[in-house]
Amino acid sequence: MPEGPEIRRAADQLAAAILNQPLCDVWFAFPRLQHYQRELIGERVIAIEPRGKALLTHFSNGLTMYSHNQLYGVWKVAAAGESPATKRELRVRLETAQQAILLYSASDITLGPRGEIEQHPFLQRIGPDVLDERLMPQQVAERLLSPPFRRRQLGACCWTRLFWPGWATICGRKFSGRRSWRRSTGRRS
Repeated sequence: MPEGPEIRRAADQLAAAILNQPLCDVWFAFPRLQHYQRELIGERVIAIEPRGKALLTHFSNGLTMYSHNQLYGVWKVAAAGESPATKRELRVRLETAQQAILLYSASDITLGPRGEIEQHPFLQRIGPDVLDERLMPQQVAERLLSPPFRRRQLGACCWTRLFWPGWATICGRKFSGRRSWRRSTGRRS
């Protein structure tokens, strides 16, 4: 399941394709989102922000789309008017005059004012994203002193997505063989 560097790369690719360009076509598969289609035509995507395994797509009219890829979701970039050959189900299409970004197979998609989206249960549980360039040392210190973490060792905090998403993935790759062995045998090294 993508997280950390993979979600950051995906956000950067999506932003490079459509950021600050007027949307010419907007399509949502889910009926609960379809009333936003007209409202977003002519608006611009002003930022695409990774938050753990989720992406927040911020629009120029103050709306934000929360999407979580879960196990099977994937974002793709295509030329305007085109769709890649895939057996996946299209959930979201945001298209400018030149390019489109398409979300396939994800089922956790919400759209609304940014303040409401920030209250999404997933976003409320996770800490600041370690790959966010705006992350400040003070935010990390505040997180360490917050009730869920203040009695834990720093190493234990770094291994949980709840402390700061992405970090466990980055570290886990470096030590994955050793951690897998401990999990499978129950032994400590």
